[in-house]
Amino acid sequence: MAKKTVATLQTGASKKTTKVIRMVKSQKSKAYVFEEKIVNAEEVNDFLTRR
Repeated sequence: MAKKTVATLQTGASKKTTKVIRMVKSQKSKAYVFEEKIVNAEEVNDFLTRR
């Protein structure tokens, strides 16, 4: 499935999108979980600084 996602990100107007992965500490279990999202290249810093 990862190969399919990467292949679709390389075509056309979607070249300006980026897959961002961020570690977030869970309030319930106090463990770290990963939050993944595909955002525009201009919104990467906003996504990473948001809490």
